Amino acid sequence: MKDPHPNQKFEPLYEVLGYRFKDPALVLQAFRHSSYVNEHVGVGLEDNERLEFLGDAVLDLAVSHLLMERNQAADEGELSRFRSMMVDEAGLYDVATRLDLGCYLLLGKGEDQSFGRQKPSILADVTEALIGAIYLDGGFDETKKVIEKLFAPLLQKLETDDLVQDFKSLLQEFTQRVFKNLPKYRLTEETGPAHDKVFCIALAVNGIVLAEGKGKSKKEAEQHAAKEAFFRLKKN
Repeated sequence: MKDPHPNQKFEPLYEVLGYRFKDPALVLQAFRHSSYVNEHVGVGLEDNERLEFLGDAVLDLAVSHLLMERNQAADEGELSRFRSMMVDEAGLYDVATRLDLGCYLLLGKGEDQSFGRQKPSILADVTEALIGAIYLDGGFDETKKVIEKLFAPLLQKLETDDLVQDFKSLLQEFTQRVFKNLPKYRLTEETGPAHDKVFCIALAVNGIVLAEGKGKSKKEAEQHAAKEAFFRLKKN
């Protein structure tokens, strides 16, 4: 039994990527989930996990290049934080949904029936596998161009500071995904005269206080606490 070879099927993807594979076998492997290979034992097919491993490393390098080019004044810590925000599962899932990668996936029947085409983890993994395949097919420079195009919305948000100004939303998405729980904010202190108050907010997840923030309003204090907690969790 031969693996499907739907060249025409990938034309819309090539158009969006701005890249056309010289070796169609690589793009097929990028979308071949292990569940599909397990249902076709003996055919000699390879799943996308090795490409995913490679794509993860290539993505880190390319995004590091792009962030350094676009953020001349940022230090190592800031660059690391920006990179982690771009290449985490949420960022990869965002790219995958915009490219509609789920429709190209080769899944086993069970995985397909359990909505595997919509699972954030599978879509994040296939995004990395696709990047790994482009790297093997066209080299680093071509891959970097594709990555810059795919992650342009996130890069633009970083430049306008839109991505980092709402840490409450970022933290909520992260804790809901990782801990299946939402952060809780508690006012611990309120100082100063009525026209110039300073609020102190403590932030806890699962009952554990992770950060405190201060601000001229409760909302500002919550944002500062959320920012500190977000980067502490991402670092761990």
